[in-house]
Amino acid sequence: MREYILFGGYTKQVGKGIYSLLLDTRTKSLNDLQLIATEPSPTYLTVNQKKYLYTVGAIEDEGGIAAFDISEIYAIPLNHVVEKNKSPLCYVAVDEKRNLVYGSNFHQGIVYVYKRDEDGYLRLANSVQLTGNGGPHENQKGPHAHYSDLTPDGRLVVCDLGNDSVYTYKVKEDGTLTEIALYKSAPGAGSRHMIFNPNQYTAYLICELNSTIEVLNYKKEDGTFSHLKTLSTIPDDFTEFNSAAAIRISKDGRFLYASNRGHNSIISFKVSPNGRNLTFLELTDTRGEFPRDFNFSQEENFLIVANQNSDNVSLFARNKRTGRLTLLQENQFLPAGTCVCPITNTRQLELFS
Repeated sequence: MREYILFGGYTKQVGKGIYSLLLDTRTKSLNDLQLIATEPSPTYLTVNQKKYLYTVGAIEDEGGIAAFDISEIYAIPLNHVVEKNKSPLCYVAVDEKRNLVYGSNFHQGIVYVYKRDEDGYLRLANSVQLTGNGGPHENQKGPHAHYSDLTPDGRLVVCDLGNDSVYTYKVKEDGTLTEIALYKSAPGAGSRHMIFNPNQYTAYLICELNSTIEVLNYKKEDGTFSHLKTLSTIPDDFTEFNSAAAIRISKDGRFLYASNRGHNSIISFKVSPNGRNLTFLELTDTRGEFPRDFNFSQEENFLIVANQNSDNVSLFARNKRTGRLTLLQENQFLPAGTCVCPITNTRQLELFS
């Protein structure tokens, strides 16, 4: 079986845009690197259930979001929605039910909501400026929106790395956002990304600046989060620089993984049946520097890691019974990779094949 994996990354050196790699599940290898779209530093991207790709976008000194049609092997540009003197986004997510796309602007601390039409084009529907003076860490000079995505019951969660905050918003069909709850992570933690357990009431907040995962209880009645426990993503005796990055959970909810930039590892946990307890499983060397993102293959038998600073992708076999990782490949070139996006839509897989 063949699967196509899309990658975003920086274009400051040799990178040119969005790339694809072929995952051959028979030979257990990644190969056939292809540039499918030229775009300045598309550092995060997502694909909707049909045939559209949305990514961090820019046109000269204007930053925002870009839309592409990927009904063919190469991505066809649709449109950009950008603003002058604004930096590109750092995170994008699709709301299929409401035909919305969400974007996070890290440097200016803004959350954007875009309306998507039937042809995949975007238009700006709403924006929210986060406020606050920042946290105690030197990288917390003010609000830094790093994540905006949906809860299992359709609310929008925004992680503000600059203010150690997690906002919950009610979303209207037209993209209007109404804040309904606020959670504060530990001072200086740097709230980065969040994922939910399949049970829909346990969430895991990865904090970049202090390399931790905060296990949270999510209350559907009012959209609030409450703290249960905190775990480190690095060994106690590691004293060099590290920043936590990506976090993923298996579809069955039994195993959770997170990446460390600096320690250059993937930490693995076994998840208790209620989702609240994480038991350390192993630390795996990513065989590269600065693993900003990683993701599962379609059937979750493989884990693909993009090592940003060493320009390589590492491929691991994942034992679905034990959750453990085994290195298969470490020498696949990818320039400054920052996002790993498997194509899981059956129609898209057929088109790319």
